[in-house]
Amino acid sequence: MECLASTSSTSMFVFVTGLLCLFNVHTVLSGELTFELPDNERMCFFESIKEGLKSTLEFQVITGGSYDVDMELSAPSGQILYKDTKKQYDTFTWTADQTGVYKFCFSNEFSTFSHKVVYFDFQVGDKPPLTAEIDSHATALTLMESSAVVNHENLNHIVDYQTHFRLRESQARSFAEDLNERVLYWSVGQSLVILIITVGQVFIMKSFFTDKREVKT
Repeated sequence: MECLASTSSTSMFVFVTGLLCLFNVHTVLSGELTFELPDNERMCFFESIKEGLKSTLEFQVITGGSYDVDMELSAPSGQILYKDTKKQYDTFTWTADQTGVYKFCFSNEFSTFSHKVVYFDFQVGDKPPLTAEIDSHATALTLMESSAVVNHENLNHIVDYQTHFRLRESQARSFAEDLNERVLYWSVGQSLVILIITVGQVFIMKSFFTDKREVKT
């Protein structure tokens, strides 16, 4: 009976935690995207942000060329908030001083033949508490509420870690495949050079033992 009671309590706790997370899924504007950026191309994205909200933009080049890209972020007034060239990855946080549409662009115009795969994570606003009622509690949180908050924060950390590990794994895999391809081409080239040298040595050695003197009759 104790085992069944424990299982039932755990199931109820997971169900309650899931509902709490579901109720708060739209409280923070955020978006993640992985896209391909062709050579000599520039792609821009737009996000409407209210004044006073804190925003964070994180990006990383996963594959392509030297794993670098140009990035520019501008305010609705046209003011450049962030601009850098040939960055592999970076994170930029700012607080909006005006309401409007903010634009951030990724450019691969400096590359003539290599495509890039770019990942970015855009978050607007601070993450609110798990429930709106928690901050208004006049008394201490119950054990279930405290556990739900801790689990919610841990799950957010796990999602962040998994995302970064997937990006690192994808980048490392791309680098390994590119290195393997270069080693293959180098090996084929070396084999051809050795074959040509071997054939040349055979003909040279053969010429040493060939009698080229003319016989007079």
